[in-house]
Amino acid sequence: MYISNFLVILGYEISIVQLTLEPTMPTINSTTLQPLTFLLTGIPGMNTAQVWISIPFCFLYAIALTGNSMILFVVIHERSLHEPMYYFLSMLSATDLGLSLCTLSTTLGVLWFNAREISLDACMAQMFFLHSFTFMESGVLLAMAFDRFIAICDPLRYANILTKTRIIQIGLAVGVRVIAVITPMVLLVKRLSFCQGKVLSHSYCYHIDFIKLSCTDNRINNIMGLFVLFSTSGVDCPCILISYVLIIHSVLNIASPQERKKAFNTCISHISAVAIFFIPLISLSLVHRYSHNAPPFVHTMMANIFLLIPPVLNPIIYSVKTKQIRKAIIKVFHRMRT
Repeated sequence: MYISNFLVILGYEISIVQLTLEPTMPTINSTTLQPLTFLLTGIPGMNTAQVWISIPFCFLYAIALTGNSMILFVVIHERSLHEPMYYFLSMLSATDLGLSLCTLSTTLGVLWFNAREISLDACMAQMFFLHSFTFMESGVLLAMAFDRFIAICDPLRYANILTKTRIIQIGLAVGVRVIAVITPMVLLVKRLSFCQGKVLSHSYCYHIDFIKLSCTDNRINNIMGLFVLFSTSGVDCPCILISYVLIIHSVLNIASPQERKKAFNTCISHISAVAIFFIPLISLSLVHRYSHNAPPFVHTMMANIFLLIPPVLNPIIYSVKTKQIRKAIIKVFHRMRT
């Protein structure tokens, strides 16, 4: 009897102690257990018309994927194209394919299904591939400028300098450089904290756009982003300009006007590829960093132009302006018909 009363009283006291301690114990917010998500943006102010806007986007993606795949196919299968110039062109097509594919799913997902949510890890992965292929293309364009410089300024040593082994080494150097600078830039995103605003300005994860959403100090991320830009395109662009100054100087020393024209014609395709890559890239960076008062529509359109114009136009330019590529493509279509 006494023992049972004692146990009842003891249990009652324990329950009172638990009730008094519960308010003082730390609680875990259930939202912290959920993965951090962000919202992508389609075309600002045109939500109702996004399905119709997706039609030209689909058309451009189809051209980019088909054109660059065709360039890769003909360079691989046609022995007449197994030369340094076309090996570099196949690298350019491969980077354009990667650039198109890494944003295809999110862009069309937003425009078709309004699928705007993306997790932090998925956003970082897309950011890594997007910037890697972007700056890889810059490195490939520099390699192509070096190819044109050797072909015009030192044609007798062209085959000895640009061997298959050296071309592979150049390609690996371009990839290693990009991965070495992009990886820390993307990993530094993990140190940021995000408070309320988690709406991105584009239909994909762009580094500058992403770090603007941070409610903590992002100066290190800004500095790292600028370092990546200057150590890749900031180096490649002046080197390409220097190579073409030397090329022009060498071509002007050629006595025959016909030979001058022929030499310049071999560079037109590459000059066009350089222009359609660097002009949108520089414009997009300037808009993001300095045009804070620009309407969101401007940022979105600049971003889409930057991503789609080079992959769409590069295969068209090289197919039209390069006789060997054009003949190889016609030959492939003729084989398919027969």
